[in-house]
Amino acid sequence: MDDVINYASRVAFDTIDITGGAPELNPHIKHLIQNLAKLTKKLIVRTNLVALHNKRQPELMEFYKDVGVTLVASLPSTNASQADSQRGNGVWERSMAVLKELNALGYGVAENSLELDLVVNPAGAFLPGEQCQLEKKFKRDLLRQGISFTNLFSFANVPLGRFLDWLKASENFDSYLTNLSGRFNPAAVEKLMCRSLISVSWDGYLYDCDFNLGVGFHHGAVKTHISELQALPDEGVLIPTGEHCYACTAGSGFT
Repeated sequence: MDDVINYASRVAFDTIDITGGAPELNPHIKHLIQNLAKLTKKLIVRTNLVALHNKRQPELMEFYKDVGVTLVASLPSTNASQADSQRGNGVWERSMAVLKELNALGYGVAENSLELDLVVNPAGAFLPGEQCQLEKKFKRDLLRQGISFTNLFSFANVPLGRFLDWLKASENFDSYLTNLSGRFNPAAVEKLMCRSLISVSWDGYLYDCDFNLGVGFHHGAVKTHISELQALPDEGVLIPTGEHCYACTAGSGFT
């Protein structure tokens, strides 16, 4: 964490994004947030809504508000049974409770500047629906629960990890990859996140994106630790790619 903070003090970043898993489970998360918030225009914290009810750090939501971080939360569905089937029994109810608490603090409320964004991925081996229409649906459905949020982001599932295992076990891998590659959008390539992002693993090594981190494709020809960098990485360094990259270039892409 201190290596990341020191690097952010040497190089000016427009946005810093703390992601997981569930960052709120790290006992030192406040140290990281407090120090990074001073060094960037926008600090994003990805949150696992259920894990945010962390008994070891019960005041974390208040802390997020005081620092002014943008929160991004994954919510698989506005349907309780679908959400629970993907994430486990009781996830829907606990997620709704946390979203209401965040709204009460001013997150995702129109007259407040505290951003609360949601992310949704399809539940199976298919691509997401049109983002604007999905956002309208989510806002309409959640308003019935008394909940509001700022933006919805809809992304294709990346064929990695448990999803990749499921694709292969269910014999959906070939058809899903064909679907992704068939929706290749060259216009999405210019603003892909891997072209402007520095992704740092938990142990401080550099990758071009979270997905390359997941498969072990490190940044550059030599594996580099963030403590070794004094400036931004050199331009023009080749970005390693794999089949998972089709998910980032399908439709609207990951930008």
